Amino acid sequence: MGGGNGAGGEGARSAVRRRFAEAAREERPDLALLCLLIGAEAALGAQGDAAGDVTGDAAGEQEHTADDESALDRILDEGQAELDRLAGLLPFERGRTPAQWARTLQQVLGEEQGFGGSSSDYQRLESSLLPEVLRRRRGLPILLSVVWTEVARRAGAPVYGVALPGHFVVGLGDPGASHVLADPFAGGKQLGEEELSVMVAGATGGTPLSAASLRPAGPLETVLRILNNIRAWASPRPEQSGVRLWAVELSLLLPHHPGRLRFERAQLLVERGEFVRGAREMEEYADIVATMEPNAAENVRRAARAARARLN
Repeated sequence: MGGGNGAGGEGARSAVRRRFAEAAREERPDLALLCLLIGAEAALGAQGDAAGDVTGDAAGEQEHTADDESALDRILDEGQAELDRLAGLLPFERGRTPAQWARTLQQVLGEEQGFGGSSSDYQRLESSLLPEVLRRRRGLPILLSVVWTEVARRAGAPVYGVALPGHFVVGLGDPGASHVLADPFAGGKQLGEEELSVMVAGATGGTPLSAASLRPAGPLETVLRILNNIRAWASPRPEQSGVRLWAVELSLLLPHHPGRLRFERAQLLVERGEFVRGAREMEEYADIVATMEPNAAENVRRAARAARARLN
């Protein structure tokens, strides 16, 4: 799954980016929609790569656009329908306690539907793509937590994600009062304080569990962490620079994102042979940081000059 140059691929990317930017700026961002759009970026971009470069007349380009929108709608509709279907499997019961909600979700999603994860799932890009996680029933902790929260939310449960260091889990109940935490990666197992402390200490090298670690994670925070995981997966795989590039570009569409991602995008463009665009974006980034970090800005400008020199 990479970043191709075919007309079909570019049309698909344009449709995904437009909808992703719109969804990210909603007053209450739809987590499922944003995650499905990330999956669509991967799937439709890969199709564009396979098609290769395409040239055609205006009618052909319009046909590509219509096809892209249709394919995107299908991915989104199928994903939302599957989440609705899973929510419909939860038996109705009034007044469930947080622990009862956790047990019901564990039984339906973990035991009956087989959602869970293992160490091998960290080696697969599909483990970070919601459409694939819904299909395979396997994924990273954060994507499985998205499934848990979105299914539970549809069923009326008081649910939220918890971005523990190194491991995402799900909370049920009132985060400031009565609540339980469950680990979808382990099939929905409920977590006690001792298990949480060991989990956090193992991920941080000994940092104790704190109240800040247990606060609810917002949709955009969750989406950025998913995109960071995709970037981390692609980073040691040079042949997947296209995946890393689109993960960076989607991150840049979020209202709040690390500014240094602009420099990372520029570096990736240079690595992929787009020396002029990459150098220009490095120079623009240098202008932004020059006031606060003049030494860093000069290093970026030096990198831009080196990129332009590769054209000679």
